[in-house]
Amino acid sequence: MKIEAPRGTHDILPADQPLWQRVVGEAERLCALYGYRRIQTPVFEDTALFERTSGAGSDVVQKEMYTFEDRSGRSVTLRPEGTAPICRAYVQHGLHREPQPQKLYTLATMYRYSAPQKGRYREHWQISVEAIGSDDPALDAEVIQLYDTLLRRLGVTQYRLALNSIGDPACRPAYLERLVRWLDEHEELLDEDVRARRHTSPLRVFDNLEARPAAVRRALSEAPTIGESLCDACREHFAAVLGYLDSYGVAYELVPTLVRGLDYYTRTTWEFVGPAQGAQSTISGGGRYDGLVAEIGGRPTPGVGFGAGIERLVLALEEAGITAEPEPPELLVLLDAGADRRAALIELAKLRAAGVACDTEYAGRSLKGQFTQLSRSGARGYVLVKADGAVLKRTRESAEEAIGVQEIAARYLG
Repeated sequence: MKIEAPRGTHDILPADQPLWQRVVGEAERLCALYGYRRIQTPVFEDTALFERTSGAGSDVVQKEMYTFEDRSGRSVTLRPEGTAPICRAYVQHGLHREPQPQKLYTLATMYRYSAPQKGRYREHWQISVEAIGSDDPALDAEVIQLYDTLLRRLGVTQYRLALNSIGDPACRPAYLERLVRWLDEHEELLDEDVRARRHTSPLRVFDNLEARPAAVRRALSEAPTIGESLCDACREHFAAVLGYLDSYGVAYELVPTLVRGLDYYTRTTWEFVGPAQGAQSTISGGGRYDGLVAEIGGRPTPGVGFGAGIERLVLALEEAGITAEPEPPELLVLLDAGADRRAALIELAKLRAAGVACDTEYAGRSLKGQFTQLSRSGARGYVLVKADGAVLKRTRESAEEAIGVQEIAARYLG
């Protein structure tokens, strides 16, 4: 029986790793520069964490969660997103007692049961960047500017930032009443999915708007938008966010129908949209979630952050023609017939202990085959161990040096 990876998962092969590590490494460096500390949470959580925070009417809860009972009958769920688990850890471990805001990030796998597509996996890697404990609009701008900087540093230029404010509990209820009235009055123009969302989470009728039938998009374009109903506090907060982004030089597009797919978002919401088309076009999304911590048992605590899929970002780099090459070994140890292999391996271990990336022959190749492998490897130099000593060539351009086998490491390092 031929066993393959489960549908919707993928292997990140050695050939894929250079570009993958370029993305991950740059993200980690930026997070450190901006003062964000790494946090890791369990791969599964109590199901109630996501049911309480994501919203019963969200696609995540209704269709996409990997939920099961463990052997004790407890309902647990593989994490579909990173924000709620980080906020759970913030509450559980009393991080509110430390200096605020707590600036945290994680690089971890997420799990959502949805139709696999290019750049969209059921198990995918994501970086989540969260700032918890401040409602300062400058913090919204900072996390947005962080991801914008990441794209620029990686060389991605074909993207746009869509931005909106979806209000807060002070002004959103009145807007939702207006929206529901409009949806009821125009019900015949809407499809079944929009009519269902009207009853579970009306704001989410705008979610993934581009994927809806053209007639439905045209109808919803006439619906009232949240921006018309923002209270003064939300309007001032959003204006401040835009002002800071202008100061940073971050370009954005105001999209009045932009909402996020989870219930915990308030005020600022955004998406970075890349060059790809379809489901994988959004390469990052985030927003403010000032009520989430209180929803899971903490004190009322503001927060803001984003999640960005690593696979989609790698795809954006590939679309831009950006590549990365593996780091070649510094030195290869070649073995001629009659060579003292044991002595050569001892010297190899000394070189590695000193931080020299080096390798040797394990496949039984002839000396000619080893030189072919040397050429393919891109190694800077080599040591040829023979029956009566060794030859060191430090670089492709340098001259050969005749040395003893037991002095390979000392001569190379000296």
